[in-house]
Amino acid sequence: MTEPDEVLVGRSQRGDRAAFEELVRRFGRLVYARVYLEVGDAHRAEDLAQETFLVAWRKVGQLAQGATFRGWLMKVAQTVVVDAVRREGRQKRAGPRAAAEALDQVAGDDALDPARRVEDDEARERALAMLASLPDEYRAPLMLRYLGGSDYDTIGRQLGLSNGSLRGLLHRGLAMLRDKLARPAREAAVAARR
Repeated sequence: MTEPDEVLVGRSQRGDRAAFEELVRRFGRLVYARVYLEVGDAHRAEDLAQETFLVAWRKVGQLAQGATFRGWLMKVAQTVVVDAVRREGRQKRAGPRAAAEALDQVAGDDALDPARRVEDDEARERALAMLASLPDEYRAPLMLRYLGGSDYDTIGRQLGLSNGSLRGLLHRGLAMLRDKLARPAREAAVAARR
């Protein structure tokens, strides 16, 4: 039988690394999905998710009794993302070094088909923006399932949902997302008929 999150948090607060590692296993995909939704880059999301857990390990002792670990961890992840964006903003203002790094990236192998990269980036940004615009009850399960790759049991445990409720939320969330993705094409078709 697996230990409840509260027990693992208590053990982690007393310095038990194995308990915290279990929390990382339980919530790793959730944190990754949340961060990925914010940054839109898989490698960067992995780095920021790891940073989130490092910060959480250092600060788990500050988690108040009765607070949910999941909610607290999501706040830590958000803070890590905001701090990373601020750091990058300061680095961009640094000047020539940032420009030289950008030129190096353009000259790399990824620049073989820049039009394709731009299209892919724009499509990903549109999809992420539309996902972010969904109500949280639909957004969280979709992020965990399709960005985080979590299975139904894991998502149900993390969000406190039954299998049937989770499947319903995923179905309705995907329908909402499909509708949002199809809306620009429908609007273009209506405008073309005028």
